[in-house]
Amino acid sequence: MNKELILKIQKTELTDHFVYKKLSGLIKINEHSRILARISDDELKHYQTFKSITGEESVPDKFRIFWFVSICRFLGLNFGLKLMESGEGTAQETYERIKGVSAEVESIIRDEEKHEKEIISLIDEEMLKYISSVVLGLSDALVEFMGALAGFTLALQNTRLIGVVGLVTGIAASLSMASSEYLSTKHGDTGKNPFKASIYTGITYMGAVLFLILPYFLLHNVFISLGFTIINALLLMFIFTFYISVAKDLCFKKRFLEMASLSLSVAAVSFFIGLAVRKIFNVDI
Repeated sequence: MNKELILKIQKTELTDHFVYKKLSGLIKINEHSRILARISDDELKHYQTFKSITGEESVPDKFRIFWFVSICRFLGLNFGLKLMESGEGTAQETYERIKGVSAEVESIIRDEEKHEKEIISLIDEEMLKYISSVVLGLSDALVEFMGALAGFTLALQNTRLIGVVGLVTGIAASLSMASSEYLSTKHGDTGKNPFKASIYTGITYMGAVLFLILPYFLLHNVFISLGFTIINALLLMFIFTFYISVAKDLCFKKRFLEMASLSLSVAAVSFFIGLAVRKIFNVDI
């Protein structure tokens, strides 16, 4: 018997018991809360089963409890549960390795498979429903606006001026994007609230704009500012792509490389267009 492995699983079961118990208290939908509470009880039973095998007590991982509860609280139940579920796959493989230890392990494996289906049934959040509007706002900001900043950098070569022009352009673009999303949602059969869809698009676009132009207000060298803007854009792409990949079971690497290559290509082309405009019109600021 691999006692060390069983103790590790035992600790995980106890930790997950507390995670689901805390989440059940956070959820406002009664049926969802009951499902999480039942899963929490099952995890405690699993812990007790492994405890009877090892004859030892375990202490829950307090950081894991804090981590997953915080993620669910701030990034949504869907994302948090999906992130936990990604670890459950590995856990079930581990259970398969210790099936011979006790007949009750078979029952635990069936419980974990049932939990996975129950967790999937909980995934119906507004954020996920309007995710296409968020994608629209962020992707446009990263591709279109970052390209514009690259062009402004070569054409204007003044950080404060680039920042102000970028801010005005970004505000106008975010309002335009929000309006377009409102009209397309209103006249489309999407089941979404047009006003909410436009708000999600506009706020996402404006948030990305502020994050991208920030270096131009903090630094004095235009090229260093552009460098930090590109880093900020890649960071936004990484965070958002990771969120979407986990929440919707998509390939992270493919989506991240696709968005990064497109945004950087547009920025590079805009950079040289800015250089050409500066030379052709003899702009000297």
